Amino acid sequence: MSFTLPELPYAYEALQPYMSKETLEYHHDKHHQAYVTNGNNLLKGSGLEDKSLEDIVKESYGKNAGLFNNAAQHYNHLHFWRWMKPNGGGAIPGEIEKALVQSFGSVDKFKEEFTQAGATQFGSGWAWLSLKDGKLSVSKSPNGENPLLQGATPLLGVDVWEHSYYIDYRNRRPDYLKAFIDNLVNWDYVAELYAKAGK
Repeated sequence: MSFTLPELPYAYEALQPYMSKETLEYHHDKHHQAYVTNGNNLLKGSGLEDKSLEDIVKESYGKNAGLFNNAAQHYNHLHFWRWMKPNGGGAIPGEIEKALVQSFGSVDKFKEEFTQAGATQFGSGWAWLSLKDGKLSVSKSPNGENPLLQGATPLLGVDVWEHSYYIDYRNRRPDYLKAFIDNLVNWDYVAELYAKAGK
């Protein structure tokens, strides 16, 4: 396979005021494009050319750092753009809401744990909601690492690399995380991933 930069599923200004047009232009057109370009170059001759993106991520981890970093970030960002939508946040579809309450006690408790994971990830990385063995959990990871490496399915992730928020929030990462969870999350996409993972 080869990596391809997807178009954003919304206009560059569609997530304002929570994420600016300028942030999306830099983040999508420059950063994600670099992961695609570098990933394709590093994929050549790796022996993983015929694998799925998920398998490339898992099989390059700990063995081919350059390929892993770019493939994992490509995977993470393919989902990241879809984990957001204009007028996001809000009501959570029934099945995933029920699962969040079962796992965390309440939706508010989940939001608190998720934003705390993002706020306390030192340096670059991600915060995650993932599913493993029928259980939901929140975690954080450095750089491009993600729950696939622990045999889990990522259902929601937030990018806490500075390029994801610095133009809009400067050093106020907690404000960015609150805006993300309250106003940007595309819960329909989370529910779709949850339904698929449960099969």
